[in-house]
Amino acid sequence: MANPEVVIIGLGYIGLPTAALISSRKRNVLGVDINEQVVDTINKGEIHIVEPELDEVVANAVQSGYLKASTKPSTGAVYIIVVPTPFKSKTEPDISFVEAAFDAIIPLLKAGDLIILESTSPVGTTDKMAAKMFASRPELEGQIYLAYCPERVLPGNVMFELINNDRVIGGVDAVSTEKAVDFYRSFVDGDLHKTNAKTAEMCKLVENSSRDVQIAFANELSIICDKASINVWELIELANKHPRVNILQPGCGVGGHCIAVDPYFIVADYPMESQIIGKARETNNYKSFWCAEKVKNVKLEFQLKHGRKPSIALMGLAFKPNIDDLRESPAKYIVQKIIQDSNDDPCYVVEPNISSHGIFKLTEYKEAIQQADIIVFLVAHDEFKSLQIPEQKIVIDFCGVIKK
Repeated sequence: MANPEVVIIGLGYIGLPTAALISSRKRNVLGVDINEQVVDTINKGEIHIVEPELDEVVANAVQSGYLKASTKPSTGAVYIIVVPTPFKSKTEPDISFVEAAFDAIIPLLKAGDLIILESTSPVGTTDKMAAKMFASRPELEGQIYLAYCPERVLPGNVMFELINNDRVIGGVDAVSTEKAVDFYRSFVDGDLHKTNAKTAEMCKLVENSSRDVQIAFANELSIICDKASINVWELIELANKHPRVNILQPGCGVGGHCIAVDPYFIVADYPMESQIIGKARETNNYKSFWCAEKVKNVKLEFQLKHGRKPSIALMGLAFKPNIDDLRESPAKYIVQKIIQDSNDDPCYVVEPNISSHGIFKLTEYKEAIQQADIIVFLVAHDEFKSLQIPEQKIVIDFCGVIKK
């Protein structure tokens, strides 16, 4: 490969699809990741994550010479930073990976370069990185462009949504915004909405916080309905007949690296002002605990009635249906909690979208259904919806697989 035009730092669930998409437009792309195994996998034309269509796009891009991976960045014209932003403590955002990515590219920068931050970040991070760059390279002030552009894609449909979804793009100044818009216009068919960096950063956080609040209402409603002996699925279906009501479906909590995480970026900086946002996080976290306790109580009832401990099928580990992503998964938390409380009682852990797990021994879903006394649906995977459940089985449905 000649010198790359685009350097993408971070080859995870967003970075790799973005690199593949841009390189499919016959632009030289260097993908950078600190994980040597990830780099080696991509350079073979293979992928390390599960995402429809991505394997073919990556294979073609690598074979044609437009995509290469490395553990270190090299000189480019456009730099996209898509690295994780975890937490230092329970809810305090950690931007050290973002800072490290900027440290890696600062020596490589030259006049005219465009840097785009896509990592979910606290408000003001882009401006902070601009100050960091210009403190180190003052001769570049006014000579390079910096913008923030959050992703908004759905796992399992990433390649389509990277192309077709609207994007919000905010530069540290007006010319940076225009430069970034011109770049995204080369591979995004959705509308590109211009703003400033702070607003773009907050937009990402607000989008997922809004969804978290809406899910919290549904999850809280499901707990109330359980206590009131009301079928929450029927109730929501009837309530949604109202022309201006759209209640979401409850689940066993909220997971993933967006909805379960992004609200904390607001709560950490504005703890007094974010009362509803903070309470929604508490509600959705509590729902996972409540689900585990519900299973524990049903187990006790079974033992009292039958004089023996029941076997349990725990159906699903992913944070949402039909994907292999376990990040921040409430189902995984519930499984851990139930197994810890089981004292070696038989538990069958099921996740049809992964072949193995480092902690849990996985069981094929049809076998688990046959072996278990109690079947707990944690994730509404498609495979589960067509299962024939024997009448003698006890079913606990936290995600609407049965909806009876």
